[in-house]
This record gives sequence, structure tokens and C-alpha cells, in this order.
Amino acid sequence: MKDRLVIFDTTMRDGEQSPGASMTKQEKIRIGKALEKMRVDVIEAGFAAASPGDFEAIQAVADNVRDSTICSLARAVDRDLEHAAEALKNAERARIHTFIATSPIHMQHKLRMTPDQVVEQAVYAVKKARGFVEDVEFSCEDAGRSEIDFLCRIIEAAIDAGARTINIPDTVGYAIPAEFGDKIRTLLERIPNADKAIFSVHCHNDLGLAVANSLAAVANGARQVECTINGLGERAGNAALEEIVMATRTRADLLDLSTAIDTTQIVPTSRLVSSITGFPVQPNKAIVGANAFAHESGIHQDGVLKHRETYEIMKAEDVGWGANKMVMGKHSGRAAFRSRLEELGVTFETDELLNKAFARFKDLADKKHEIFDEDLQALVSETKQAAVADTYRLISLESHCATGEKPVTEVVVSFNGTEHRCKSQGSGPVDAALKAIEMVAQSGANQLLYSVNAITQGTDSQGEVTVRLEKGGRIVNGQGADTDIITASAKAYIHALNLLDNGADRQHPQTEGV
Repeated sequence: MKDRLVIFDTTMRDGEQSPGASMTKQEKIRIGKALEKMRVDVIEAGFAAASPGDFEAIQAVADNVRDSTICSLARAVDRDLEHAAEALKNAERARIHTFIATSPIHMQHKLRMTPDQVVEQAVYAVKKARGFVEDVEFSCEDAGRSEIDFLCRIIEAAIDAGARTINIPDTVGYAIPAEFGDKIRTLLERIPNADKAIFSVHCHNDLGLAVANSLAAVANGARQVECTINGLGERAGNAALEEIVMATRTRADLLDLSTAIDTTQIVPTSRLVSSITGFPVQPNKAIVGANAFAHESGIHQDGVLKHRETYEIMKAEDVGWGANKMVMGKHSGRAAFRSRLEELGVTFETDELLNKAFARFKDLADKKHEIFDEDLQALVSETKQAAVADTYRLISLESHCATGEKPVTEVVVSFNGTEHRCKSQGSGPVDAALKAIEMVAQSGANQLLYSVNAITQGTDSQGEVTVRLEKGGRIVNGQGADTDIITASAKAYIHALNLLDNGADRQHPQTEGV
């Protein structure tokens, strides 16, 4: 039998640490259900001690996802471990993932602890975590720059204390594949009780080597990979789940491993994460990019037509491409609408929200002939955003632009229930619209990003707009979707303003001193 490779997804924890990628509780539930449908083994739902919002989101994911192990990160301190245990208490299967830095530079300058103190704290944390749950993972933060002798010492002690998964992270993306693979092999050979734990890796992509380093580790004995959808993560991101899974499946001749992943769910989940975070997938991204299975070269096209495997090493349909069209229109009923959403793993807390989503669907069906699953995901996001009490609300928008004339946009925006009308010029109609809204809000926020992504194909596609704002050190992503890009942009800006006004749903771990 093939060895089993455990897939550990940290999209909702490490992925969320991308500036502007914070997710609400409801968004984490949607992603968690999608990962469960994909049959991901372990879902790291957040960092329970980071903020009340993160704590509640982990609880919600634990309540709604039953087939995957739900995990919370925790530093090797009492407060973090206790928060993690409490957040996970309703999980069908729970894991506490505790960590402490092990590199000389981290121990000296960040922890200000001696190696002996670090080992003592690690053992204490693992034992305390085992008092809460059976499944404990221990990570050596910055293992990529840690001394091998010290790694052997602390890992042996952690396994003796009860850790059953040992994670070797390349925290700063410093490793080279041959070097990293050799480190994993050396640890497995030198640690006397290594056979009592699964060895895991968590690689960052600062040098573009996260997937290569992860696969090198797997080839040398690692049996869990920590990764994220679309490679999302802080700085340059993490190893991409879709690339790890399809590499092991496609190169089974070299990596004699199996995963539990339903690969047909890869593309739908990729698009869901992209929609929720506002981080579009680049067209040439492996597996999930729009061009991943496209052939323009005449030689390539000729070869594929004659025999697909001349230029394709995977089938597009195996990863979820080509099966997302929903044949519904303005005459479709509420029952069919609800049924399709349930197939996508989407539920609404109340009938009122379902009715609002259905009304939005009808409006969209009047504008578009074909409705795709991606349209529905955007529609659901918009409906759930609107369910939150909003300080700002877009009432109407009118834009005028002509060749040789400066564009003008007039908006009516409700602010705390009072309508305000403002008109502004801009370099284009979108610029004019956002300036007009800002005249009402006077937020003083800095705009860090404006991006547009077509949700589906065709000129009648909805445009999904992301507007990233920063104020007082806080970064938020506002999102809006509409067949009219100007309206979508206004919605996104309004959403970002409401996120700033409503306060942080989540505080990043870095602000807690991690």
C-alpha cells in the first residue's frame, strides 16, 4: 500500500496573515465547508488567542465542520493553550498546534531565552496541550535556520512529552530543496523516537521554493505538508495546496504516496478563497490559473488535438475545470436556487437572508443569460456583507463619460440613515465615483490597492472589485461585484469603509508579540 500524505490546510490561519486578507466568521465557515468537501485532513482554523474574533471563528468552524480535524495554533504559553482548548471543545476531532522558536537568532533576540529554557517550555506546552486533546502538534519555529543538534534534542523531548506530529517549518523561506530534504532525512535518522510521530513541513515562498522544498521533504520522509489554497500567506505566501496534491498524484512514479483529497474540488475552492480574500489568481498560476490548461502555440494545439498527453500532464476536469455552469435563469424557482447553494456548501442562517439572496439572483438573471457557480459565490458574499449593520450604504450612482471630456460621477450614499448626494470628476468614471463617496465619508483612509477580476467569461461577466484601504495601521479589503464595473467599484469602496467603521474582526498574531 502507498504511504499516506496528510494534507494540513492553513489558509484560514497563515493565509489570513496576508495584509488585507482577514476573514469574517461566516467566511471561515464557508471556506471550512469547502475544505471539508475537498477531504482535507486537518484544517487550521485560526489562532484562538489572537483576538476574540479569531476565537469565535474557530468555534464556528469546529461546530460546522465534522469530517476534518480542526486545529488552533497556540504559542507555548498557558493563555494560548487554554484559549485553543476552549475554542476547540465542540470539534469532532481537535488538534492543538503549539510552537516555540528554535533558531539561535530567534531564541536570543525574540524570546530572550536560553536553549535549556526553550526545551523546558516546549515540553511544558506539549504536556499541557495533551491534557486537553489527544492530538498535539509541535512546531520548531524557524527550523530552517536552527542547529541540527538542538533540533534533535527538542524534538525528542517533545515526542516524549506526547506530541504526535512534529512540524519543521521553513519560516522565512530560506531553505534550498536539497538542503531541506537532507535536514528532514537527518532528523528522522538521528532522533531515537522519530517513529512515534509524523514529521510535517511548513514552507514559505520567499525564494519561490515553498512547493519544491515541501516535496523534497516528502521525498525524504515527511508525511504531512502544511499548505494553503492558491499559496496564500504572509509575505510571498506558502506552499500551494493544489500544487502539492497534484504533484504527488502526477508523479506517483517518484512519490509513492496517496492523499484523501477530492481533486475535483480544487478549482471551486480556489475561486471561493480568491473571492473572499480579494486576492485574484494570476492567469498563469499552476493548476488553478485561467491559462493553466490553455494552449496558444500551433504546435501545442496540434499535439493536444492528436493526443492530449503530448502537452498535458493532467486532465483539466480532474481538478474541477469545466463543470461549473448552472443552467438557471429568471424563471427558476426558490427551491432550485436553494438546492444549488446547498450543493456548493452554502447555507443561510435565516429565511430572510435566503430571500434577499434569491432577489439578488433574480436581478442578476435579468442582466446575464447564464449564471455560473462563481456568480453565486459572489452573490452570497454580497448578501452576507449586507446582513451586517452598515454605516454607509450605496443608494444610487450615475456616471457620465465621453471622449475628450472629464468623467463625472454622482452618487447618493446613506450615512447612518441620512442620504447624501455628491458629485465628483475623476481621471475615469471609477476614480470619480470613489472620490464622490469619499466626499461623503471623509474617512482619510489610504487606498493601497484597486483591482478588478472578471468572475466568469464573456463581456456580460460580473466584475469583482477589491479595494484595499489602510487607516491607523489597520488594513481592510472591501469587495463588490456587478456587471457594471463602476457600480462594483462603488460597492467595494463602501464595503471597505464599513469594515473600517465596524472595527477589527481579527487582530493579527504579530500584534500579540508572536
